Amino acid sequence: KGNNMFFKNIFVFEFTRPFTTTQADLEDALQGKAFAPLLASQLSRTGFVSAIGKHGKSLTHSASGNVLMCMREESKILPAPYIKNLVNERIDLIKTEHDRKATKKEREQLKEDVIAELLPQAFTRTVDTQAYINAENNTIVINTSSRSKAEDFLALLRSALGSLPVTSITPKKDISETMTGWLGSAPLVDRFSLGDEAELHEPGDESPITKVKQQDLLGPEVSLLLESDARVTKVSLDYADLASFVLHDDLSIKRIKFSDIISDQNNDIDCDDYVARIDADFTLMTSELNKMITDLHGEFAFNARDYLDV
Repeated sequence: KGNNMFFKNIFVFEFTRPFTTTQADLEDALQGKAFAPLLASQLSRTGFVSAIGKHGKSLTHSASGNVLMCMREESKILPAPYIKNLVNERIDLIKTEHDRKATKKEREQLKEDVIAELLPQAFTRTVDTQAYINAENNTIVINTSSRSKAEDFLALLRSALGSLPVTSITPKKDISETMTGWLGSAPLVDRFSLGDEAELHEPGDESPITKVKQQDLLGPEVSLLLESDARVTKVSLDYADLASFVLHDDLSIKRIKFSDIISDQNNDIDCDDYVARIDADFTLMTSELNKMITDLHGEFAFNARDYLDV
């Protein structure tokens, strides 16, 4: 199945200077930060792996002006309570044998010793995070639901390239205010329509969060919330007949579902030709996603090229 190429959750960042690195130079730079397996004594390790998985060797894969990359993070799973118990046992031993409390330095050393002993037999967790750069649109799109994971990707890419002039999107139009308007006085235009799910915050720090699901967002219940000055912080949207997603008030896009029109489009490609299918799916996905991102940014009256310091 080729659909693992379709991104599910995304953070979009903008370049503040045009991205002019060629694919060949980018490939070389990423090779300098290529992933190497964890050593027995290491807690975690991060690096770039094949952009298209086990069927490829290159750390980049390009299609229609979009360059795909993949970061792998491998980390040992060491449950904190288990470590704490073992350390406490050894602290108690010092008290029993030497009739004194362990010093701060001894406690730190005991913790280090316990971790060093556990590391070789600890389980390993592997997480891959894909992203692509579209230089023409001036964007980098990262496939993750976690902002910190997106920042990790940017940090690794920055260390590979030496510099990475990117920024988060902060439109002049207030995001939450604009989203609230869609449910009231300023309906969506262009190719978007409201879904059936939203999250609203009423004024005040301690105020309740109301989650609305499978309801008409233009209906009476939501109208009442808006009358009490509730603000929308998440809303589900449909994009033409091509995709649905949930937009958050940090402009992250979650739970992207491409319609069957899109996800089944490449089903005629031979399943055994994995690389051809991945390439076709990546081309198709980026084509739709780039249009969707551009149109969505249009709803907030800005363009990705607005961020260039030129």
